Amino acid sequence: MNREYELTAEESGQRLDKYLAGEMTDLSRSRIKELVQAGEVLVNGKKSKVSYKVQKGDLIQVTVLPLEPLKLEAENIPLDIVYEDEDIIVVNKPQGMVVHPAAGHPSHTLVNALLYHTRDLADSPEGFRPGIVHRIDKDTSGLLMVAKNAAARESLEKQLAAKSNKRQYLAIVHGNFAEEEGTIDAPIGRNPKDRKQMAVVEKGKSAVTHFKVLEQYQGYSLVECQLETGRTHQIRVHMAYIGHPLAGDPLYGPRKTLPGHGQFLHAKTLGFEQPSTGEWLEFSVQPPEIFQQTVADLRKKRVK
Repeated sequence: MNREYELTAEESGQRLDKYLAGEMTDLSRSRIKELVQAGEVLVNGKKSKVSYKVQKGDLIQVTVLPLEPLKLEAENIPLDIVYEDEDIIVVNKPQGMVVHPAAGHPSHTLVNALLYHTRDLADSPEGFRPGIVHRIDKDTSGLLMVAKNAAARESLEKQLAAKSNKRQYLAIVHGNFAEEEGTIDAPIGRNPKDRKQMAVVEKGKSAVTHFKVLEQYQGYSLVECQLETGRTHQIRVHMAYIGHPLAGDPLYGPRKTLPGHGQFLHAKTLGFEQPSTGEWLEFSVQPPEIFQQTVADLRKKRVK
């Protein structure tokens, strides 16, 4: 697939990769970088570098070759299974694990581990997400529900759409609060200035997060967040939007933050109806050790 772009005066001065990321929103910036380095991006008929500053009148030609399809393979990766029956699996995902294969993460994901555990996973429309009904970010730990058959997938998806399930998170955020609880009702969509990020935007999709302040320390707070909707990066975006970005968040938070392995966000509680019986099931798990130790250290400087 070939694409062409001609630069205007307003677009001059941007790095080549940044400019293309804004135009080719279906590709990641890392994929664009790969195309430039492979010589598949020509500026005025010549190969260029990602750091090239585009100029008015430049003609940029991009050849996008299709990627090889992802191959799903079972991998013997330990799983922390909290609950399992003939319809569902509830798993406690560790921080640092990607949920499903994608470009840049073709293996060592939760799906690869699930395939080793069982072949009974519901098919997915995309093909590379068997069993996955919802997901959490790589550096977010905690509970996920997985469907083992088509009927279970349909039931769990309907519960998500109807907002009848329960999803509670623990988060360490920057700053202190005057209020004890609140609701953030702000639409979320792709950040028009940086496609790697989501943002509160006027024409975004409806997003609602309820939060409760559990403890406050010097410069930080421990909050419980409950999702009413499930947009990409919802808690991370919403908390940053109200001036309390998550500690350790490399995308939405400040550089000066708590040491760790990414954002301090943990999917603590998950509740839903069992697809076959209608029985209400609810599970809770403690956050990882680094999260618990950080809270213990912060409590030495507790203010409320």
